Amino acid sequence: MTLLYRNFLFEVLCWRRRASERSRENRVEIFKKDDIIWSMYLIEAPVLFNKEIINKHYLMGLFAPEVSQEAQPGQFIHLRCTEQYDPLLRRPFSIHKVRKDTLEILYKVTGRGTSLLSKKREGERINLLGPLGRGFKINLSFTSEIILIGGGIGVAPLYFLACRLRRFPLTVFIGAKTKEKILGKEDFMNQGLKVKIATEDGSEGFRGLVTDFFFSQFHSSIGAIYACGPVPMLKEISNFSLRHNIFCQVSLEQRMGCGIGVCQGCVIKGKDRYLRVCKEGPVFEAGEIDWSKISLQGR
Repeated sequence: MTLLYRNFLFEVLCWRRRASERSRENRVEIFKKDDIIWSMYLIEAPVLFNKEIINKHYLMGLFAPEVSQEAQPGQFIHLRCTEQYDPLLRRPFSIHKVRKDTLEILYKVTGRGTSLLSKKREGERINLLGPLGRGFKINLSFTSEIILIGGGIGVAPLYFLACRLRRFPLTVFIGAKTKEKILGKEDFMNQGLKVKIATEDGSEGFRGLVTDFFFSQFHSSIGAIYACGPVPMLKEISNFSLRHNIFCQVSLEQRMGCGIGVCQGCVIKGKDRYLRVCKEGPVFEAGEIDWSKISLQGR
């Protein structure tokens, strides 16, 4: 064991010992609703690992006991990608996995911020704000089959949700452009879940869009649908669920500024009001969004 690695393990153990004290110091109450205090934490989280799993797609582990213990499926964290002021704004990332004291994010390098993030190494610290946003609503009385649909990097928040739903009959649909770009398949299967794959080029599973695959497999005993992926996919699934009167929630990604609902930079048009993706979302019920006013650009 190298000296550097021993020092890193010692540092992590010290972080564990100070976790409860640090939680009290860094906790910020955001608002009170139905007698529940919603809170977030601002911490310097050590990087446990940051590895490329497929081309330009990374899995990062962070030691963040305060956040991992309070996070709910569908919520996100807001990271500073650098200690410098370029880029200035934080980047939002769905919480992908949660363990006792750690959390993981699954992300794709798409610009300067995520490119800087991909260069972070074990032992470095990242300024983290979270957990943020409204997560998925889980009805513990579900008896019918539950469907999870992830398109591309949209599988990121669904694994955390799947872990909470394991006691229910559950099927996961994963969509990707090619076999090489499929994300999360092994993780879902390792949980004993039924996984169905769609690739646009037909290199694995159904040939075509994951929405078309799901529609072809639809049956009347489905009790709920949860989805995350490109906006066109979410629009189709939402409209489909509304036509068939099925409970449906979608996780929507949007460029954000503050991440806590103040700057109004991530507002979208709802059915009867404007909605902040970072505050009223990122998870919405299918009927909350005015899909005719949402940009249909891919994710």
